[in-house]
Amino acid sequence: MTITIGVHASNPSLFHLYHLTRLGLAQQELEPLGETVAFHPYSDGVRTGELLTQGVIDFGGTGSTPPVTAQSAGHDLVYTAVSAPRPEHGALLVPEDSPVRTVADLKGATVHLAIGSWQTHLVAKALDDAGLSYADDITAVRSTDESEQLLRTGAVAAWVAQGPQLAAARRTGGVRTLIPTGDVISDRSVFFTRRELAERRPEIVEALTRALRRADDWAAAHPSEAAHLAAADLGGEVGDWEAALTALPWRIEAVSEEFLAEQQEAADIFHRTGFIEHPVTVARAVARTSATAPAAAKAV
Repeated sequence: MTITIGVHASNPSLFHLYHLTRLGLAQQELEPLGETVAFHPYSDGVRTGELLTQGVIDFGGTGSTPPVTAQSAGHDLVYTAVSAPRPEHGALLVPEDSPVRTVADLKGATVHLAIGSWQTHLVAKALDDAGLSYADDITAVRSTDESEQLLRTGAVAAWVAQGPQLAAARRTGGVRTLIPTGDVISDRSVFFTRRELAERRPEIVEALTRALRRADDWAAAHPSEAAHLAAADLGGEVGDWEAALTALPWRIEAVSEEFLAEQQEAADIFHRTGFIEHPVTVARAVARTSATAPAAAKAV
């Protein structure tokens, strides 16, 4: 059997697992189980749930939002692991001289963000905490390569930046952090698979999680090499990549009650604001073989 791992640029753990093929981290973990490994690169992490259901990939990872939207769309996924919180991964920026001082000041404004990613979770929760609605009180526009310039010229009120983009914007100056991500959400990398694989072959999930940990260990120990690898493949300045990558925790954790509660809060906000059509019970996305299954069963 070949286990196909989905990989896209927005998930740093999977990015390094894929690009470190010379080390064979995934293959070393799966070979003793009689399995081989293939990688399926794709550009839009929001499609991960769909690709799992279609059988294009067997395992994937994103930020917090895509698995919630996938569940709402009817995809039967199972969480397998999460990263430690990433409080420095991103921020909601405004121009340095902007009159916007609080989230409440964004009412009626245009905000650029990667819609459908963890950035939607950040903005929706920040607005919800301020008594505002993601659906009704801002105009959310999908960010582009022009978003930073539009922010600097005042054409948009705020922009969610992450990783090397955030490091570059801060290095250039002229912007101010309105919301540090860690003040609002934990912003974890989230890994998941199809229920059938998680429950029938839990040893594969465990092997993949070990491989992710090994990839993270490599990135933590080789920040300069990791930055050069990312810049060569994805563009940007090596220094900005190194600043972004060294800010990540590089630690993979088990699915916990705390994480499930974070995801449920996000799901409730998304449904209340109309970002997802159907309500979601996050605890259903837990394998019956996992340690969290008893607690999840009570919540269903």
